[in-house]
Amino acid sequence: MGLFNRSEKSADTGTTAVFDAPTAHLADISGEYVIDASHSRIGFSARHAMVTTVRGSFGDFEGTAHVDTANPSASSARLVIKTASIDTGSADRDGHLRSGDFFDADVNPEITFTTTQVERVEDDVWRLTGDLVMKGVSKSVAIDFESTGSAVDPFGNTRIGFEGSTSINRKDWGLTWNAALETGGVLVSEKIKLEFDVSAIKSA
Repeated sequence: MGLFNRSEKSADTGTTAVFDAPTAHLADISGEYVIDASHSRIGFSARHAMVTTVRGSFGDFEGTAHVDTANPSASSARLVIKTASIDTGSADRDGHLRSGDFFDADVNPEITFTTTQVERVEDDVWRLTGDLVMKGVSKSVAIDFESTGSAVDPFGNTRIGFEGSTSINRKDWGLTWNAALETGGVLVSEKIKLEFDVSAIKSA
């Protein structure tokens, strides 16, 4: 079997395939964690020409988290993304995104997210509010993360997983470039969806 196993589509119900059920090794996930970038994804999506969705991700990032289940407000997290590592599958588009029209990656080599508040809004959902800094502009953003389980891998690492997403307006961070379409609308949507699939290894 492959590393990512999906159940087959049910002939009886026609339901869409899903991932295998998550594991739950830890009753209490409190501790210090480091993001395992090789098994995590920081992605985004935007509408292009008002007719399709373009997706991309950042390949170079690192992060840490302190998780306190007894006192969630004492939890914290920090994420640092290398702007130049943006990848949308098109070298020309990636070059444009790194340019001064968008991220100006030479001048602004990092995107950071640092929590200012952490809440446990449900048993498996944590809301992280923090300062998202892009292109020298800092704005507060709230992201709900759903726990996807905990496990011990074959190498003895204790892992926890979370998935989260939020939508932002890129113009709030000075990413204002656009082009008008003859048929109305613009080439690139102002609304951007951010997506986080995180695997973190317990360090203490």
